[in-house]
Amino acid sequence: MSSSAGTTSLPGDPPGGRRAMGVWSIGVAVYFVAVIFRTSLGVAGLDAVERFHINASALSTFSILQLLVYAGMQIPVGLLVDRLGTKRVLTIGVVLFTIGQLGFAFSPSYGTALVSRALLGCGDAMTFISVLRLGTRWFPARRGPLVAQLAGLVGMAGNLVSTLVIARLLHGVGWEAAFAGSALAGVVVLVLMLLFLKDHPEGFEPEPVRHTGGAFVRGQILASWREPGTRLGLWVHFTTQFPAMVFLLLWGLPFLVEAQGLSRGTAGELLTLVVLSNMLIGLVYGQIVARHHAARLPLALGTVAGTALMWAVTIAYPGDHAPMWLLVMLCVVLGACGPASMLGFDFARPANPPERQGTASGIVNMGGFVASMTTLFAVGVLLDATGDNYRIAFSAVFVLEALGVSQILRLRRRADRRERERLVASRVETVHVPA
Repeated sequence: MSSSAGTTSLPGDPPGGRRAMGVWSIGVAVYFVAVIFRTSLGVAGLDAVERFHINASALSTFSILQLLVYAGMQIPVGLLVDRLGTKRVLTIGVVLFTIGQLGFAFSPSYGTALVSRALLGCGDAMTFISVLRLGTRWFPARRGPLVAQLAGLVGMAGNLVSTLVIARLLHGVGWEAAFAGSALAGVVVLVLMLLFLKDHPEGFEPEPVRHTGGAFVRGQILASWREPGTRLGLWVHFTTQFPAMVFLLLWGLPFLVEAQGLSRGTAGELLTLVVLSNMLIGLVYGQIVARHHAARLPLALGTVAGTALMWAVTIAYPGDHAPMWLLVMLCVVLGACGPASMLGFDFARPANPPERQGTASGIVNMGGFVASMTTLFAVGVLLDATGDNYRIAFSAVFVLEALGVSQILRLRRRADRRERERLVASRVETVHVPA
């Protein structure tokens, strides 16, 4: 694809600048806290097994339910963002995920803990799409890929807090104090957002959209789905995100401790390595795509190939445990999954007009979380069925990667052709705009 597709300034582009960065940073802070809450179970999985007296399948249900709610909310949230604006949707999200984290801290039973994680997933679902829309309202279109990658980077910093801080709090002050104390971060970002967040800069109000109930909702969804770029973005997100998500969200720590014989401390350091690798690679991917838009698909497919190779070598390694150097390489490569998944939004963004950005982003964002939810469930079931054979359980990764790659290859030419057509149309429109 032409590199110009990603760098052309469009009519009515917001100016960006320091104020844009300040407002956007508040939105990203909300996402940062949401990711801390989302991934806090990843370092508490073994503690949850003891606290609620559950097996591997029941443990995976925590994350599956959370992601099921998250994925199911993506299109409704996208529609809400397009209709109500960023600030209102983020406010609802912060309230829900803070209540969910607080409820999880004091849940007396497995059932009430599930309800709390569902609330958390519902609130979490409202954050990332809102932050993406905030970026498109405050920054020029040419900054879109870098701004999105930076948002993902900050989210991974939230994951880093989980692996470093929450894990230590759990073993220092206990379950209830660790989760209840972390919930205070939700209150802090809520206050900041209510005081300082604005949906868009002055003079850049979006065109009013006529809402006609169910017809409007169906029209938004269908129009976004008909764009090949939206569907390609969904499958890129589906195929790239889930290997690292499954590893960080739940199964990485048990795999490293139970299957690889590492201590919890060493396993936690490897999880931290995934996060640090993600943050570094995210900066690199963002810069590459901002300069060379045609690099989107090669980066995505290269990440899938690298991830599949490292998983295959790790689980097929002869002997009881893989060597440390191989586990380190696996974690470094898994760090590319998050940045690669962000490329999905770079396919959907130019394929849809501003009034559909939230809906299109919601469709794309469903991809990775549906894949993660499916894999979390499959791994849990296979572990119980095989007596905790992680080699067989983690083979589920390859099935979903094969499905995703087949869809990416099927859609790539149609999306490329349609994006070129829209770029030509936008240039013609720009030429005919009166001075």
